[in-house]
Amino acid sequence: MQASINTIPGYRVQEYLLVLPPQPELASRISQAREQFAAEYDCQQARMGRPHIVLASFTQYLMLEERLMNRLRLVAMGVTPFKVELRDFGSFPSHSIFFNVVSRVPVQGLVKRVRQETQRLMRLDEEHKPYFNLEPHIPLVRKLLPWQYEKGWMEFSQRHFSGRFIADSMVLLKRPLGEMKFQVARQFAFQNLPVFTRQGELFA
Repeated sequence: MQASINTIPGYRVQEYLLVLPPQPELASRISQAREQFAAEYDCQQARMGRPHIVLASFTQYLMLEERLMNRLRLVAMGVTPFKVELRDFGSFPSHSIFFNVVSRVPVQGLVKRVRQETQRLMRLDEEHKPYFNLEPHIPLVRKLLPWQYEKGWMEFSQRHFSGRFIADSMVLLKRPLGEMKFQVARQFAFQNLPVFTRQGELFA
């Protein structure tokens, strides 16, 4: 259970997700599978949220957001767009079913790069450190009841799914602490620029 946050009076705290969003056509296919699961297993949470791969999640004061965005922009400038491939389904017993990401290495490389460059800015305090996801996947559904997981996994473990997209940007989502809905804070395009160009930006 996450420790409570002792906020500084007058300073707003935000919850953030850094994600890789699939292109609209694939996102639509993922949403259709979620809708089907929701209807078959009386599971409204399958309809919640847009499809994406979470790279990192963290909580931080709003006043640090611009510094963090500048750092993420610099990271993205040096990243080469890459292919992400999905195939079939996996699960986290006994509560979640997800779309398998089989091209894990480039996603993990990006997560490690983000961690190296930003983890200090993402840490609110010693009890609220950022989470960096080195097991990339796209959720089909989370927080299942035991019977929903057992019946759903029995079906989806036998199902086939394939899809791919080019990851050409990452997106920072945010919401005020305690609220439900995330909003897009900023998108960072992968530009495949050389390192010296990125370093030059630090002094621009």
